[in-house]
Amino acid sequence: MGVTKTTLFTDKQNELARMAKAFGHPARIAIIEHLLKTNTCITNDFVHEFGLAQATISQHLKELKDLGIIKGNVEGTAMCYCINEEVWQKVKSNFQSLFDQYDPENCC
Repeated sequence: MGVTKTTLFTDKQNELARMAKAFGHPARIAIIEHLLKTNTCITNDFVHEFGLAQATISQHLKELKDLGIIKGNVEGTAMCYCINEEVWQKVKSNFQSLFDQYDPENCC
């Protein structure tokens, strides 16, 4: 795979692309939807909920956590995850800003 020339784009464009990548896999969408519905979840709950291997779930959780969309706390021997409200609001705002730029009057 070629090197992405991120320097050609604005910081906001690069940030939006990183956020969009987080939503680029159905398992991550399912994880986010589950957290939005339940507010918090232990890793093993995801394994039972989706029927995916623990390693697969852990990789998707890592992607979401690295971007800050979710956060996790250690509870005994388990990790408990939830939506990171501050980052979630930023994601929501950034996508809304992009969507608001559409003007159906200016369409070809």
